[in-house]
Amino acid sequence: MDHSDRIVDLVESLTRAEKLALVHGAPDPDGTATGYLPGVDRLGVPELKLADGPLGVRTPGQAATAFPASIALAATFDDDLARRQGAAIGREANARGQDVLLGPGLNLIRVPHCGRNFEYFSEDPVLTGSFAGAVVEGLQSEDVVATPKHFVANNQETRRTRVSADVSERALRECYLPGFRAAVDAGAGAIMTAYNQINGTHASEHHRLLTEVLKGEWGFEGFVMSDWFGTETTVGAANAGLDLEMPGITSEEMMESFDMPDLELSDIDFGNADALPTPETAGTRMFAEPLDEAIDAGDVPEARLDDMVARILGQMERFGVLDDERNEGEIDTPEHREIAEEVATRGTVLLENDGVLPLDDDADVAVVGPAATVAMLGGGGSSEMTAFDETPTVDGIRERAGGTVTYAQGVPEIEIPSFFDDIFGDDEAATDADADTDSASVAIDDAVEAAESAEVAVVVVQDATTEAEDRDDLRLPGDQDALVEAVAAANDRTVVVVQSSGPVELPWRDDVAAVVESWYPGQADGDAVASVLYGDADAGGRLPVTFAPESEYPATEPHQYPGDDEVHYDEGVFVGYRHFDDTDAEPTYPFGHGLSYAEFAYRDVEMVDDETVRVTVENTSERDGREVVQAYVRPPHVADVERPLREFAGHTAVDIPAGESVTVDVTLDDLAFRRYDESDGWTVDPGAYGVEVGRSSRDVRAETGVSR
Repeated sequence: MDHSDRIVDLVESLTRAEKLALVHGAPDPDGTATGYLPGVDRLGVPELKLADGPLGVRTPGQAATAFPASIALAATFDDDLARRQGAAIGREANARGQDVLLGPGLNLIRVPHCGRNFEYFSEDPVLTGSFAGAVVEGLQSEDVVATPKHFVANNQETRRTRVSADVSERALRECYLPGFRAAVDAGAGAIMTAYNQINGTHASEHHRLLTEVLKGEWGFEGFVMSDWFGTETTVGAANAGLDLEMPGITSEEMMESFDMPDLELSDIDFGNADALPTPETAGTRMFAEPLDEAIDAGDVPEARLDDMVARILGQMERFGVLDDERNEGEIDTPEHREIAEEVATRGTVLLENDGVLPLDDDADVAVVGPAATVAMLGGGGSSEMTAFDETPTVDGIRERAGGTVTYAQGVPEIEIPSFFDDIFGDDEAATDADADTDSASVAIDDAVEAAESAEVAVVVVQDATTEAEDRDDLRLPGDQDALVEAVAAANDRTVVVVQSSGPVELPWRDDVAAVVESWYPGQADGDAVASVLYGDADAGGRLPVTFAPESEYPATEPHQYPGDDEVHYDEGVFVGYRHFDDTDAEPTYPFGHGLSYAEFAYRDVEMVDDETVRVTVENTSERDGREVVQAYVRPPHVADVERPLREFAGHTAVDIPAGESVTVDVTLDDLAFRRYDESDGWTVDPGAYGVEVGRSSRDVRAETGVSR
């Protein structure tokens, strides 16, 4: 790749020691960065600071705007809104003096149990790619380097540091790589590798994926960094294409960075070493003295070190870091709060409604459930946020309601597990699984009494997820199901607000009047939920994942998930809704599903050109509404080739006033037409392709076609 004359001159001027200092992390003297490069004072190369994401800017001891989880952002089906949120996070990174944001997370939601699904966008590669590009563009519009992660096939937390994903080239190309390709096409400045292996080779030393595909085939010009303590070897990683080892510090330096200099490594409870990488189970400072020795021995070419340094300096030049031209930034502004609330509101999905919603302004409401009293900022792990201000669900309802609002907890608090609590042995993070059933029963009676006295009961339930740990099952933790059932029996106008990382089982859904999925809505939790419940905003969210009984998902055999040393992706490209179409299984709620307070009619569908479908959508109701127009492609039959029945191809979210019509164009992603042949590469089979337009993968409203 070509570098500017300035970068070429810089690399030539650096000593070997200075180059090595730029390819592995060091302790941050200010203690605010997740990762840190010290720079080279002699040549005017400044420091480089990296901060955790992707739900906001996470810097130790500092607050920031806590945006909704990535899955909630994807549920908006609104790329422009994603771009705006990315830009807002970029401005906050600048305000905190951070140059690189470690996000977005782009791993496909392969299994619903994954503890980090809330950090990812979707089970579909086209939707994932759409949001990947938008968030990267937004972040980098503020001159902050985006770092899409975790490259690639990191689809579970169980044994994530050791498990090998046994996945076909076709599945990689069609499902797991497209999100990263979209991020690269959007100009991503950095990529983070995964902990896991891919077909027996660690991601951090996978030459074919890092050098041949990412840097060669895709033309990626940025730098590739390891996940924290995720560099396995020196020679293997350097020659494979890894450019930056993170965090690059020793165990003693790590303790000092946690402000615990007297704590011995042996005193720390790292839990499952297969899920929590440590300086004892993974290499540190691999790109320091060992890389120096490897170059002297001829095992790593000196030109490889020069390329590593040039890639890092090239992005520092590109984003103004070399010239200290960082934007001043701003944090916790009214605009950022408004964006956080808008994303949370538009990402809220109305799953069921028998007419109880929207609520009457003067209705007397009983709010039930411990989740209602704390704003759901996210799951545990490196994306944990501290907000300047947050609104719990019950507070948002109280502020909006015209009638009386009462509250009853109902069951013991559901604690969110924390990656950091696992490391430092914080026993207070245990869930209420062992709670006394008699006291829980009394509390449920209190909730029932409150529900009986109200016109409407709103039960707020939640799951509990964290990095480094997958969910055991899809049931709500604790006695929340029993709470919902008891309240529903007491009040036939019961609304359940689900705050979850992804799909959960809802065994009581036929017994309640409405079900609302609000994911992890961030600091604006209560305001966003109240806005949807009272109809101040239409329920505009749609499901970026399929909801179904646990036994109906693909990858349900133990060798498929959680696996042992290997996890076999036997389902191939039949992930998510593709699997349900292929098996004729009936999902609880299909991909793309979401009800509205308005009604819409589709007509006059036509192909404008080979990649654009046009349809007219009319709002046939008496209230304004927001519709998400979805397009799917059905491929022609080809002998001996298994393809999904339909593939998501594109979307457009649009506001439509009551009684009016709009004409909507949806661009069809080329990925929906192509398949990857392991002998011939990308192939578009000739023939007639059906183009379906509708409200979900199972709710087609109009059809047309195109030949390829």
